[in-house]
Amino acid sequence: MPLHVPPAPAPAVRTVLTALGSPTAVREAPTPSLRNAQGPATPDLPLPVHVLDRITPAGASATRLAGWRFLIRCGGSAVAAAETRLTPDGWAFSHFFEGPYVSATERALRQAEAMTQPYQARLLSVPELYMLTLWLHGDCTADGAEGHPAATDLLVPLAPAPPGIASHRPHRVAELLPVLTNRLTPAATPPLLGSPA
Repeated sequence: MPLHVPPAPAPAVRTVLTALGSPTAVREAPTPSLRNAQGPATPDLPLPVHVLDRITPAGASATRLAGWRFLIRCGGSAVAAAETRLTPDGWAFSHFFEGPYVSATERALRQAEAMTQPYQARLLSVPELYMLTLWLHGDCTADGAEGHPAATDLLVPLAPAPPGIASHRPHRVAELLPVLTNRLTPAATPPLLGSPA
């Protein structure tokens, strides 16, 4: 399998297992599919979640690690996801959730497994565009919690993607980053009529 999933920090895994073992955490989560799941639920496919904070004037991306996301499997399929975040005291469980990004992540991972070139799987979030992508990093031995998208890495926008960006279609970072830059850069506001220029 050419897809490499970096190992999640052991404390992050433990927080998710603890939350899954807590009837209160599961019952109070806004995840009917997790609450109604029959059989044991297990965390799977931990992916580091990086956030694209900004794109520099030189076109480089400034990213930071925001947490680790786990697909929660029950009966062979993903029914929800769990997210952890880093706090001053270490890794902490954040929340369970469900929705289109759970199945879209699973679909994008299947697509990536079918590729011939090996990649390391990560997630890249672009909050300003309400966009999440599967980030396929070319260096499979890299620390999944560090680094920035390389020009040759692939980004697979997850559905729902912003208008005009095809979901589940791999894009090289060098091709997609200029599109994101244009969308993230505010357009110059024309002067009002009758006002000094």
